[in-house]
Amino acid sequence: MLLGEYNHNIDQKGRVSIPSKFREDLGSTFIVTKGLDNCLFAYSKQEWEKFETKLKELPLTNANARNFIRFFFAGATECEVDKQGRINIPQTLRDYASLTKETYIIGVATRVEIWDKEKWEKYTSTDNMDVNEIAIQMSNLGI
Repeated sequence: MLLGEYNHNIDQKGRVSIPSKFREDLGSTFIVTKGLDNCLFAYSKQEWEKFETKLKELPLTNANARNFIRFFFAGATECEVDKQGRINIPQTLRDYASLTKETYIIGVATRVEIWDKEKWEKYTSTDNMDVNEIAIQMSNLGI
């Protein structure tokens, strides 16, 4: 299971270190794509196949489903971990997530998310995140 939060820098070539705990679960090559909330999602090949299967089951006749599928597949790329534990994030994905220097790499159970440091800190700030409201919404979902 992917857990935790790590702060890493992206170098000028677009490379960022992936925490070793995450590399164990993701493998030496994995899929990185545009994520929701303007971050990037990274999936092991196994998890990507599960996600891909779900996306393929969406009705092609539904415009929202087609847009959702395009969103994830068009930006997806296979990344390979180098000897220093880094991946190279393509410029288009860095632009999408506004990744410039400092990042947060977080584990979210079955995927890793890569965030711009400033966006992550704003997202997790007490001004933005009302834990009690989130708890109510989770209760409505049966959790």
